[in-house]
Amino acid sequence: MQILDGKLVAQAVKDDLKQKVTILKQEGKKTPHLAAILVGTNGASETYVASKVKTCEEIGYASTLIRFEDTVDEATLLSKIRELNEDAEVDGILVQLPLPKQISEEKVINTIVAEKDVDGFHPSNIGKMVQGQPAYIPATPYGILLLLDHYKIETKGKHAVVIGRSNIVGRPMSILLSQNSPTGNCTVTLCHSHTKNLKELCLQADILVAALGRPEFLTVDMVKEGAIVIDVGITRVEDKTKKKGYAIKGDVAYETVAPKCSYITPVPGGVGAMTIAALMQNTYQAVIR
Repeated sequence: MQILDGKLVAQAVKDDLKQKVTILKQEGKKTPHLAAILVGTNGASETYVASKVKTCEEIGYASTLIRFEDTVDEATLLSKIRELNEDAEVDGILVQLPLPKQISEEKVINTIVAEKDVDGFHPSNIGKMVQGQPAYIPATPYGILLLLDHYKIETKGKHAVVIGRSNIVGRPMSILLSQNSPTGNCTVTLCHSHTKNLKELCLQADILVAALGRPEFLTVDMVKEGAIVIDVGITRVEDKTKKKGYAIKGDVAYETVAPKCSYITPVPGGVGAMTIAALMQNTYQAVIR
């Protein structure tokens, strides 16, 4: 069993981008600039955004963090996004999800211009991705591809089972693994809450991607010997034995599943780190394009 170390690979991606940014600056070209919008004070969102801002600083990007109270109205938020769309200094825009109930995530995603949609959620980018055209790929699936590529994991001809059909992870992941590409050419089964015989399907999988947001859902009896397991889940679970009062759990029962795998991602230290690295890649591409 080998651990797919997201922290290690993310650092390699960041080091590469840092060198590229240094060259951009030496040549008098534009420095990548990421603008992040955070609504409210959700603990997980605060952590994610702080990590993104810190990574920008580490690589040499410019960054702007815009905060709104969770009572902000939709019109005010959309107005700020349009302002950033018009700002030539800003290359990438992300609005941290989830958002309060009074704000439509769909409207927010559609308001960000596709050229600055470094999260890869805009319908234009999703459509191009489906057709295999150059596009911003959603950051988590893109991060998983970077991880598979780094470890030179052969995907061609493998049966991949993706559990979860969100527009952010599950659906794009299933499309990317099926594409004719170095980290694709899989036969893919996309599973969800209404899938029958889920356990039997998982036991057929050479590659298992767990992205449903249910702590330790994937158990050892659902994984075949030698499978490659990618754990996308990250949930705070109450744990009074921990200093912070909670533990971070993935969608995979790691302790029992890991010994059965050929490769597995840990939580934390796996896909989460790669998501931010992929976001930084997309932001660099925004400048180059």
